[in-house]
Amino acid sequence: MRRAAAAIALFAALCCFSVPAEPAVRLCGFHWLTGRPCPLCGLTRALFALAKGHWADAVHFNALSPLAFAMVFALFWNGRMRAWLWKGGVAAFAVYGLWRVFLPAPL
Repeated sequence: MRRAAAAIALFAALCCFSVPAEPAVRLCGFHWLTGRPCPLCGLTRALFALAKGHWADAVHFNALSPLAFAMVFALFWNGRMRAWLWKGGVAAFAVYGLWRVFLPAPL
């Protein structure tokens, strides 16, 4: 029961609060050093957008944001599904990170 209440509280917080579409200051150290987005860049904005139902905005901020949203809420589950989701999710973010770092940015 506590896990369900925590998940509902997290979802309510994501729905009630908003973050700016473009951050005033980028806190990502990788972005500061390289000028390229890391695999997690845009994920905070994307999670807030997903909670509000703005799927297109969320995918624009980070293409793997629906997966990350499922991974965050899987923390409140028990069982093999959570482990499977997290293993696959971490692998997906690793591949996505390499893609974001090494492929040229769109014009």
